Amino acid sequence: MKVVVIVLDSLGVGALPDAGKYGDEGSNTLANTAEAVGGLSLPHFERLGLGNIISIKGIKPQRAPAAFWGKAREVSPGKDTTTGHWELMGLILKKPFPTYPHGFPPEIIEEFERRIGRKILGNKPASGTVIIQELGEEHLKTGYPIVYTSADSVFQIAAHEEVIPVEELYQMCEVAREILQGEHGVARVIARPFRGKKRGEFYRTSRRKDFSLPPVGETALDILQRAGIDVFGVGKIKDIFAGRGITQSFHTRNNKEGLEVTLSLMREKREGFIFTNLVDFDMLWGHRNNPQGYARGLIEVDSYIPSLLGFVGSEDLLVFTADHGCDPTTPSTDHSREYIPILAVSSKASPGRSLGERETFADVGKTVLEWFGIRNNLPGKSFAHIIKEYPDSAEELKDKGRSK
Repeated sequence: MKVVVIVLDSLGVGALPDAGKYGDEGSNTLANTAEAVGGLSLPHFERLGLGNIISIKGIKPQRAPAAFWGKAREVSPGKDTTTGHWELMGLILKKPFPTYPHGFPPEIIEEFERRIGRKILGNKPASGTVIIQELGEEHLKTGYPIVYTSADSVFQIAAHEEVIPVEELYQMCEVAREILQGEHGVARVIARPFRGKKRGEFYRTSRRKDFSLPPVGETALDILQRAGIDVFGVGKIKDIFAGRGITQSFHTRNNKEGLEVTLSLMREKREGFIFTNLVDFDMLWGHRNNPQGYARGLIEVDSYIPSLLGFVGSEDLLVFTADHGCDPTTPSTDHSREYIPILAVSSKASPGRSLGERETFADVGKTVLEWFGIRNNLPGKSFAHIIKEYPDSAEELKDKGRSK
C-alpha cells in the first residue's frame, strides 16, 4: 500500500482563533482568493468536497463527496513552513522560532561576514522580489550578498548567479546555518539566486535552496523509515526536514513538475509514503499578493486530480492539505495564521463524510502511520479508522444495520 500527502503550500481556509496575535484577523486564503477573482471553477476539487469544508464562491458543497473532508488547527506557535510541516508529521513545537523584525544583531552579521570574507547588503525585513530591485545594482558593483528576513524565521541570502555562483551561494548558506544555532536557531536559511541586468529587470531563478534546522524531535518520517517504509520527498520536503527520514528526494522547479513527479511515483511505486510540497502557491502568488495567479494554480492542480485518482489503489490513501495560509488579498505579504484543509481519498470508501475540525495538524501524520499499521506515541488523533470503517455503499449500510 501507499499513502500520498500533497501539501498545497499556504492554502489556508480561515483565520485561527488566535490569528489576532499575529495580525491575521480576517485572513482566509482560499475563500478570499475565490472572492477576488469572481469565483473559482474547480470541478474535481468540488466533487471531492472542497466546498464542504468552508463556503467558497463558485464551489458547491456536495451531498455525497468523493473524499472525507475537514480542517485542522495549528497547535505550534508560529505560521511558517517548517513549523507547519513538522506539525503535520507529528512534531509540535513548544516555542516559536526566533524572528528578526529589526534585522539580525551585529554578532551574527559580523561573524557571517568574517567567515565568507565579504561585507553584506541589506540586513532588514523585506520582500525578496523588492529587495533585489532595491539593492541588485549595488550587489553587481560590490559583489556583496544581500541578506534579508521576513515575518517568518528565515535568514535569506540573495545573489546574482553571475556574481556569486550558485554553489558558492549554497556554501554561504551552510556557513550561516552553522552560525544560526541555539537562541538564534532560525527555522530556515534560504539561498535566493537571481538574474537580470539592471533595476526593474532582476528576477529570481528556480535554484532556490532551503537549509533547515534538523527536526528537534521525532517525526512520522523517522518512524516510517525505521519500519522499513520508503519515504519519497517531492519538492522542498527534504530541505524542510534537513534530509531526515527521507529515502529519496526529488527537487522540482514548479508545481507542474511536482505534480508530474508525484504521478510518476504513484504509477511506479506500489508501497511507500509520497510527500509532496507544491510551493508556487506560497512563493509566486501568496507572498506577491496575486490572487489571479493563485486561482490559476488551483485550476492547474484541479486538472491533475483525475490522473492522481487513477493511481489510488484499493489499499492506498491520497490526502490534500496545506501548512499555513498566505492570503494574497490582504495588505500583508507574509504568511497568515489559518486553518488548513483536509481532503482524504480512498478507493475503498465512497462517499466521504466529515472529519470535523481536527485539533492539530499532527492528525495527518498520525493517520499516515495508522494507515500503515504502525504503532507510535506521536501526538494527534488518526482519522484512518473513520475512512477504513466507512461502508462502501448504501447496501453495506443496510447490511450493517441488519447485523446489529
